[in-house]
Amino acid sequence: MPYPEKTANGRRATGSASVAAPARATVAIAFVQGMLAGLVHAGRATAPLLERAHIASQMLSDPQARVPIERYAELYNLVNRELDDEGFALFSQPIRIGTFEFLCRSVITAPTLAAAIDRSARFLRLVLPDLAVRLDCRDDQACLRIGETRPLAIGRVFAFEWLLRLLHGLFSWLVGRSIVFDSVAFPYPRPRHAADYALIYTAHSSFGAAELTAVFASNLLDLPVRRDEAALQAFLDGAPGKLTTLYRRDREMVLRVRNSLREALPQSASLAAVARSLHLSPRTLHRRLLEEGSSFQAIKDALRRDLAIDRLAKSRQGLAQLAAELGFADTAAFYRAFVRWTGVAPAHYRRRLLAAGETADRRHAVTSDAS
Repeated sequence: MPYPEKTANGRRATGSASVAAPARATVAIAFVQGMLAGLVHAGRATAPLLERAHIASQMLSDPQARVPIERYAELYNLVNRELDDEGFALFSQPIRIGTFEFLCRSVITAPTLAAAIDRSARFLRLVLPDLAVRLDCRDDQACLRIGETRPLAIGRVFAFEWLLRLLHGLFSWLVGRSIVFDSVAFPYPRPRHAADYALIYTAHSSFGAAELTAVFASNLLDLPVRRDEAALQAFLDGAPGKLTTLYRRDREMVLRVRNSLREALPQSASLAAVARSLHLSPRTLHRRLLEEGSSFQAIKDALRRDLAIDRLAKSRQGLAQLAAELGFADTAAFYRAFVRWTGVAPAHYRRRLLAAGETADRRHAVTSDAS
């Protein structure tokens, strides 16, 4: 996910290359494991696809590993093409390549969001009989519900994550604005990677529900569909992998805060300082972030985590220097935060990344020699 290279006054940022380089968002390895669950169940090799997406196979066995978001998107489309199945072989029948395009074409002429959701539910009933989508309204709340019509035996958690993100991204694009979820209840126990949900769906996630329920303001259902054929052609470029790259691009304030925090490095900017740079009061900024399902601390943690992983993978700079560049008071504070984010010490994480890269290089060399 690209981030602007400009400061608050509009000038291009200067300083060390490591600070100025754009930070790539990362995703939990659990999303990759879920995407590959159908292939694994069928006994098919996953290593070639992972290599083409530049993801080390060894990362699959590490529950704390994370991969850059653009590599996740690339793998998404590779798996779809390999299987000729946009449902990753997780369901009782394949969802052939091109299904998402026809879903888009079936809803783009809907007059309102409510009509688009209704058409989507009816379309999915034809191509995805394992899951049922429906919309309920009560007073000022609308509820998008996704439930199983038959038990999902493979990749159940990922199946719900995938379909909600797909629909959420599509609906937000159709009306040209964010469809903010007030809350989402998921029909499974809290997964290890649930912390990522705040940046995907909402910070107000709960688990163990009978079915998936995503609640949002009912007045959004009256929003008109604003897209046409020309817009659809651009939207479909790289879809559906591009659309489901997890972190919500419809959250303007989240991205503005992340950019502001990044531009302030190596200083650790406070909420009040960021609010001033955005010409907002701290209370208004706090409220806007809550409306977009996030918080100031969650954004700061995610930015530092992504930058730290990127620097550990690409450089050999010392941990003290890295901690200082990320705005930590000392190396010990950085160490504690990194262990909280990944479950391992930063030095151990770097060794693991280097080992995975060396293995991938050896495999590439063997392949090149053989050819």
